[in-house]
Amino acid sequence: MADDSSTEKLRLFVAIPIPEPVRDEIIRVQREMQPLAPRGVARWTRPDQFHLTLRFLGGVPVAGLEKLKESVNAVCRSARPLPLRAEGIGFFPNPHSPRVVWVGINDQTGLLVDLQKRIETAVQPITADPGAENFAGHVTLGRLKNLKSPDALKLAVHAQTMKDRTFGEWMAQEIEIIRSELSPVSACHTLLAAFRLG
Repeated sequence: MADDSSTEKLRLFVAIPIPEPVRDEIIRVQREMQPLAPRGVARWTRPDQFHLTLRFLGGVPVAGLEKLKESVNAVCRSARPLPLRAEGIGFFPNPHSPRVVWVGINDQTGLLVDLQKRIETAVQPITADPGAENFAGHVTLGRLKNLKSPDALKLAVHAQTMKDRTFGEWMAQEIEIIRSELSPVSACHTLLAAFRLG
């Protein structure tokens, strides 16, 4: 029987982990938003899956995993830890017909965008996935499907009340490579590697 390991692909992404105190605040925000979306319309992200995705890679051949680790590690070694802040609520594609509700992750230094671009360049030879056109640092609170306009308005109004609210600050010290395995219920995330910045 032929060995399938050469053709097996892993669904991977590169991300910055969210520390527990910040995660706890994001959980509070998520709980505030949940009653505003009708049951069955929203699929809320599990708190253990809160993270700041720098690059979703799609299916990466198992044979390319070591090369991926080397490339991400090289970026991390030459990067500095960066100060991040969780603040505000947003929607993709927009508040009028939201499909994703998120908490923003920002930095005042511009280092986050620079780091994301460097990761983007490093993983390009390893993945066929084109990646997002415009990077916006965020933690996904939930995904919405067939949300009616009055309910979208409720979410948007509540988000507006939190536009100046900060949910925590921290110094990001590492980057992770995470495997995401899909199931009918949700995704299961497994940490494959972690690299210190600097």
